[in-house]
Amino acid sequence: MLSMLDVRSLLMREISESVSKNIFPVSSSLEGPVSSKAKSDYIDLCENSLILAGINEMSVFQIWKDPITFRPTLRLMTKFYQHILALAFAVNEINENPKILSNVTLGFHIYDSYYDAKMTYHATLELLFRFHRYFPNYECDMQKNVMAIIGGFHSDISFYMANILHLYKIPQLPYGSFAPEGDARQLSSFFHIVPNASHQYMGIIWLLQHFGWKWVGLFAADDDGGEHFLQVLEPLLSQNGICSAFTERVLDREHVDSFLDLIGLISNIYAPLTDSKVNAFVLYGESLTIPALNALMILGNPRYKENISFRKVWVMTAQINFAVSGVQRELDFEYFHCAIAFKIHSNKLLAFHKFLQDIQPSGKPEDGFFKDFWEQAFDCTFPNALEPTNVNDTCTGEERLENLPGPVFEMCMSGNSYTIYNAVYAVAHALHSVYTSRSNCKSKVDRKEAVFQDLQPWKVHPFLQGVVFNNSAGETISFTNDRRMGATLDIMNLVTFPNKSFELVKIGRVDPNGAEGKELIIHEDMIVWPRSFNKGLPLSLCNYHCKPGYQKKRKEGEKFCCYDCVLCPEGKITEQEDMEDCIECPEDQYPSMEHDRCVPKSLSFLSYQEPLGISLTAIAFTFSLITCLVLAIFIMHKDSPIVKANNRDTTYTLLVSLLLCFLCSLLFIGQPRKMTCFLRQSTFSIVFSLAVSCVLAKTVTVVVAFLATKPGSNMRKWVGKRLTNSIVLSCSLLEAAVCVVWLATSPPFPNFDTQSLTREIIAQCNEGSIMLFYISLGYMGFLSIISLTVAFLARKLPDSFNEAKFITFSMLVFCSVWLSFIPTYLSTKGKYMVAVEIFSILASSAGLLACIFSPKCYIIVLRPDLNNRNQLIRRMNK
Repeated sequence: MLSMLDVRSLLMREISESVSKNIFPVSSSLEGPVSSKAKSDYIDLCENSLILAGINEMSVFQIWKDPITFRPTLRLMTKFYQHILALAFAVNEINENPKILSNVTLGFHIYDSYYDAKMTYHATLELLFRFHRYFPNYECDMQKNVMAIIGGFHSDISFYMANILHLYKIPQLPYGSFAPEGDARQLSSFFHIVPNASHQYMGIIWLLQHFGWKWVGLFAADDDGGEHFLQVLEPLLSQNGICSAFTERVLDREHVDSFLDLIGLISNIYAPLTDSKVNAFVLYGESLTIPALNALMILGNPRYKENISFRKVWVMTAQINFAVSGVQRELDFEYFHCAIAFKIHSNKLLAFHKFLQDIQPSGKPEDGFFKDFWEQAFDCTFPNALEPTNVNDTCTGEERLENLPGPVFEMCMSGNSYTIYNAVYAVAHALHSVYTSRSNCKSKVDRKEAVFQDLQPWKVHPFLQGVVFNNSAGETISFTNDRRMGATLDIMNLVTFPNKSFELVKIGRVDPNGAEGKELIIHEDMIVWPRSFNKGLPLSLCNYHCKPGYQKKRKEGEKFCCYDCVLCPEGKITEQEDMEDCIECPEDQYPSMEHDRCVPKSLSFLSYQEPLGISLTAIAFTFSLITCLVLAIFIMHKDSPIVKANNRDTTYTLLVSLLLCFLCSLLFIGQPRKMTCFLRQSTFSIVFSLAVSCVLAKTVTVVVAFLATKPGSNMRKWVGKRLTNSIVLSCSLLEAAVCVVWLATSPPFPNFDTQSLTREIIAQCNEGSIMLFYISLGYMGFLSIISLTVAFLARKLPDSFNEAKFITFSMLVFCSVWLSFIPTYLSTKGKYMVAVEIFSILASSAGLLACIFSPKCYIIVLRPDLNNRNQLIRRMNK
């Protein structure tokens, strides 16, 4: 089995051989300390051991294939030089702060990976195992004591480094890597100072949902990061109701090997721009994605500035940077005007801005990157005695960084620089905690020894994870239990200008730890939209929204974001746009004509204020007055022969019961209440049973009286009031008993019928026990049929003894009314059902009143000459 040293030797030899075959140098490095301390401090430096914060993969240099010659060239990404300056600025602040590491100077080394795996492994091993001497006349003769590594900028570079660093448990703080959740947990020395990748994915989803963009295009770099991005994002889009209209891969610089490849790549990028439905694109890439994509789009549409229909809204991930180098400086970002970009959270540091303003070429002799940066940033050349130079292109040293355009260099601290700044301070505070804990444990005699002389990097882990401090921007910095520092992302709006410069305006933020509903904050009034959208919110939909009142119907063979709009069926609505299914209204509401809202139903009942209610009330009172008038006539002529001949007491009872029948119909008018529901059916049943019982008693009395006139008849003993009263009382009390049981066990109560009518709620009385209700009605019908039968059989008896013909006709009217009532009652609903019942009560009662009493009233009032005993006897003898 190979030892760790053997493995290291093999790795170093293999990488060195591979690196020697490449066109770029082994490494460019910057060494410190930055602060200028006294000579005695340097002696302490050797005694206490120099603590180094190593930063790897600054991505200052990039390998790019020229789009014309397809030959690899080395370019300096001047914009990323701010990362180096942020590190130097943080280290300088710490070394000048006596409260942090007061007796130790913090130093650093910087290596560039050139965005290459082999160079990354080589630089990492070199940083760990190569000896260096730092100060003139002072040699410590010891291996470098690296306490932490800050880097890299890209996720794949970070994990290349981690393959080596985690073997030695050296803390690694990547400042630009959005590492996947699973990969991060496997690395115990990996401390995240940028948000998790899942936070950015959800931020994209929330942003698209906020603006209602459901039909979006996806562009991703053609590398492992782009593949992972698509694998994670596309399922999330589907789960949240968003569709990808297309997916295009943006080939990186290593894959364009021929002119045909370039033409094919241009065609793939240009075609989606012509789709008018897709106005929102999500772009994932790395540092060179924007320049590459920008060049391809311009080659595909050289007159892009004149054709504003190609303007789209780009949603860009935080890994993308608007940076240019070399010939790319002639390009502008007009295509990406008004783009919305996620950025790692940062705060303004005024001291850093002043630090950048004070930078001059004469003050950076130890910086191996600075000369190349200054020359490429200002497009000039420092004088060289060995080579002739053009005076116009000579760097004067009077150039100022604030005069550079944004794609070349920014004066505001970027999110990546801000994380580097916080990472350096986190390491410094962790080392300060180590120093404090060790100093407290040593005796006074031992305190003169170097506190950090035997400190190993893995011992810093618990102190680093537990660090909590406030940075100079006033923000609290700390790690969570899973070694994560930040969760917030800033949302920026890219505003471009004609001079090829731009400005990133902060318009919101994403904070997954925020309160519910506050995870995404957007200030829409600050957003600048492309001019092609006429200052309105861009739409990115497969088809227009389905208006309220319509539901979505999916198109066969297409994604779920493409659908037809179908009007909701009867009885259902949609209140919002793009609803999948129509919904039913609550029971007390009904759909509007447009099926877009629910309208409250009106309460329906037979009211005294409406014409139908007024008419029925007037009829009831009219017949009540007529009944009272008839009763008064009979009372006034109670001793007349015609009144006596028709059983006077029973006649009075019948008239009173008819009067109550007319009046009980009023219980059915008006909104049903507890008392009216309790009384109306039982009162109606008892009163009508009493009336029918009286009619039956009168009929039976006529029959018995006729039979008693025959010689030798035994029926004479039944003639009199006893038989009549017995019939009336027994028949009425039986009905009353049924109603008492009904009211005692399951009485009627007010109820609201919300189903029978579409636009109305029927206020009605629930009859309680349906069985007892039908028993009471059936019993009343039974009495009516018996009365009709007896009257029909007695119809041919002499007129002087009976009124059987009138009773027969009245009962025929009574039964006809109630037989026609049943189908009519069952075929109507609401207040009209109640009106049918009231009409049946009034009609049947009026039939009894008219058929039985109108002939008698005619004789009493209009033909008093016929109202005498002689006339009755004469009629009997005919």
